[in-house]
Amino acid sequence: MSAAADSTAAVMIAVFRQATELNRSTPCRLGNVLQFNAENSSDVLVTADLHGNRRNYDAILKLADLDRKARRHLILQEVCHGGPTYDNGGCMSHRMLEDVARLKVRYPDRVHFLLSNHELAEFTEFPIMKARRMLNVMFRLGMKEAYGDDADQVRAAAMEFIGSCPLAARIGQSVFVSHSCPERSDVDCFDAAVLARPYTQRDLCEGGAAFRLVWGRDFRAVNAGAFAKAVNARCLIHGHEPCPIGYRIPNDKQIILDCCGEQAYCALLPTDRDLTHAQAVQCVVRLET
Repeated sequence: MSAAADSTAAVMIAVFRQATELNRSTPCRLGNVLQFNAENSSDVLVTADLHGNRRNYDAILKLADLDRKARRHLILQEVCHGGPTYDNGGCMSHRMLEDVARLKVRYPDRVHFLLSNHELAEFTEFPIMKARRMLNVMFRLGMKEAYGDDADQVRAAAMEFIGSCPLAARIGQSVFVSHSCPERSDVDCFDAAVLARPYTQRDLCEGGAAFRLVWGRDFRAVNAGAFAKAVNARCLIHGHEPCPIGYRIPNDKQIILDCCGEQAYCALLPTDRDLTHAQAVQCVVRLET
């Protein structure tokens, strides 16, 4: 599924626009939440941060086996910023974002891309610096290297795609998947209304509901409990937090997955029953690369 070297800007713009419309019309989407149950799926493969890791991306597609598993759904998140670079220093992770859009077009009802903080940072031009490098600038340099004078048009279409992404997924009645968990939900209640209505510019800016949902790193049990109550869930599954061994169980509500390292883990969850946190933990599997 790697991006073809001779992909033209016009073709890529068309793919992003088609994927944008498919995001908005996904049958299992209600508001900003994907709803999975036994009627529309057999199971859901939940993955987490990839940050341009091509080997792990390919391993995810192999595990998902979407051509043979006709009722399986795949959740992807956070592919931007990371991985190989061009000779000009530009980040090549835009290619993986392009591949996600192509995958959405190929499996429109079964492939889903959740809004994550690095994609949101691109969408809102919120600066992210890592290892003394501005990731947003490197991302733009990468697109410029790939598309030359057409880079701005391709990027605009890519931002439309990001802006159409759902915020979360619900598997059965008990498992809630989002990129992260808002900080201090036990003190500053999360505005769960953002899950049901179109998100606004205020939601996406620092301190807004969508921003809090993808940027938080508060793994206190009391915080997880408050957020789980706000979204009516028994188990929360997130990405966002680097995990040296590929996953983390910080408390009896949350599961953290990480797919961008040498050890990468995802979760394959059935939809025919409501899972407890302990049962969901048993669904966490290592990604074989």
